[in-house]
Amino acid sequence: MSLVVVDNLVRYYGDHRAVDGISFNLNAGDILGFLGPNGAGKSTTMQMLTGNLAPHEGEIRILGVDLLDYPKQAKTEIGYLPEQPPLYKENTVDEYLNYCAHLHRIEKGQVKNAVELAKDRCGLAGVGRRLIGNLSKGFQQRVGIAQAIIHSPKVIILDEPTVGLDPNQIREIRELILELGNEHGIILSTHILPEVQTLCTRVQIINQGKFVYEADMAELLNRSSTGFYEIDLLHPPSIDTLYKTADINKVEQIGKNSFLVHTTNTTAENIANAAIANNWGLIRLCPHQRTLEQIFIDLTLSDASSQHPVEDQTPSEATA
Repeated sequence: MSLVVVDNLVRYYGDHRAVDGISFNLNAGDILGFLGPNGAGKSTTMQMLTGNLAPHEGEIRILGVDLLDYPKQAKTEIGYLPEQPPLYKENTVDEYLNYCAHLHRIEKGQVKNAVELAKDRCGLAGVGRRLIGNLSKGFQQRVGIAQAIIHSPKVIILDEPTVGLDPNQIREIRELILELGNEHGIILSTHILPEVQTLCTRVQIINQGKFVYEADMAELLNRSSTGFYEIDLLHPPSIDTLYKTADINKVEQIGKNSFLVHTTNTTAENIANAAIANNWGLIRLCPHQRTLEQIFIDLTLSDASSQHPVEDQTPSEATA
């Protein structure tokens, strides 16, 4: 059974359809990267998934339980870290996590064990008596993740978990997310595309409230590289000549004698033969592996100028 089933989710702001018919599943072991430009509907979707915002249409099921009809039951299996962790900085780590354990209705006799387990999993064992406000940003993020997993939910939703951290802290939080992914289903919303490429098993890209791409990470990268080649030439011709002679659809000069080319009508062998026949001085010809950043830009940039302004006026979406 899927941990999360989202079916035809719709949310309006006034007349603007901010989330437009989104559907997807989350399975155990998935780390799902949820991507989109500002105002695309990411944060609105995250708020609906966590029960903080009601959809106008559609259905959300958490382990088979309807989130709208039975919110208390469904939310017992959700752990949520918003972009701004909900921390009481005047509390010690132990005080805060004890409070969170009671909020999640963990039985009194199990609270201590739950707190210690969350601290151990998040690398907080040595800071239980320290004030949260005196901890580094990285440790505060760890406390935020600890409160999200203290009740052992099946589903963990993380919104920008590494924002504002230094490189060492980012590495530590990423390692923690990978570890959690072994036992939970995770939805990760972030603007850091290399982070998604490193951590996630699946990726979904949302633009103007709709999914514009969804695939396994490996499938996305492999499929999108088809027909793209990098070519280095000792005596490169004009770009117009490249288009005509080698039957190439698109040419981008990426260095003095280097080009990124795309073709759907010919093969690498034909490109090499054209280079040899025309004495271009072929130095290198190899497949080009497109990055997730390039894929994201291709899918979203063309529509960026037509984004509707209503969602940008909504505080919850200002940082989407």
